[in-house]
Amino acid sequence: MIYMVLVFSDNRNLNIELLSKGSELAKELGEKLTTIIIGKSDEELANEYIAFGAEEVYIAENEIEFFKSEEFSDIIEKIINETNNNYILIGSNKNGKELASRLAGKIDAGCIIDCSNIYFKDKKITAERTVYSGNAISIEQFNSLPAILTVSSKVFDPLKKDEKNKGNIVKKKYDIEKSSSKIINVKEMQSESVNVEDAEIIVSCGRGFKNKEDIKYANELADTLKGKTIGCSRPIAADLKWLSEDHWIGLSGHKVKPKLYIAAGISGQIQHIAGMRDSGIIVAINKDPEALIFKSADYGIVGDLYEVLPKLATALKNKIS
Repeated sequence: MIYMVLVFSDNRNLNIELLSKGSELAKELGEKLTTIIIGKSDEELANEYIAFGAEEVYIAENEIEFFKSEEFSDIIEKIINETNNNYILIGSNKNGKELASRLAGKIDAGCIIDCSNIYFKDKKITAERTVYSGNAISIEQFNSLPAILTVSSKVFDPLKKDEKNKGNIVKKKYDIEKSSSKIINVKEMQSESVNVEDAEIIVSCGRGFKNKEDIKYANELADTLKGKTIGCSRPIAADLKWLSEDHWIGLSGHKVKPKLYIAAGISGQIQHIAGMRDSGIIVAINKDPEALIFKSADYGIVGDLYEVLPKLATALKNKIS
């Protein structure tokens, strides 16, 4: 039996990250890696996916204007039946979770959501995922195929882009039944143009800040580091609303993977740690020497953030100059 790997996400960056893990699995199986583009023909994007590891790109040409899991799952089901893909990796964003669940029902497949690692063990596809708000890791296997696994952004690093990679582009129109549901209006969420998920340096604020105006100290440090990206824990965004949810880092917020993460006045509850645990270097600033954040930090400064942040910014400015 041929065991092939298929990856799909309606988000370009997330799809490229999935191609990295998909390529690894496909090589271990000695089989082909396939990905899908749904919508208007986009050969430029297809060639980009090939440069990032895809060996075959299906362009499902149609006039679908908005994402609908009913229609997307129909198209992907047809491609799975054509290509005999047994392992399907889907990006675990809002649309991807809905799509994966519906697709699993249609093709009678098992489905594991939000995988943090995927590999073969005893010839079975095996997935790891965090449970109990990040307090434990569940290791799960599939007893049958096909298998569907969803993966969030920033879990796997993309492969290095190689324009010399060769791949096959298949353009095809699929007849699918139009969904009876209707999208009346799509309204973009108001955003402050903050993208913490792509930031390389983040200075994050917690309940140690006494007033909204005091976030200026975190901004000053971020500017000094040329990071200019401010993050925050749940209370700052959800409860106090001092910052928008664009800045919220944690289990229910954004998952980040910067090179440097500075946590100022953050206690270190597991819900926040789950969103930043994969950061390159973690620096914690807290006046409580027993704060949980220090257990996750590479460097810790025990002190009042109102004293530490200005001094740290000044020292860095002098060092840079």
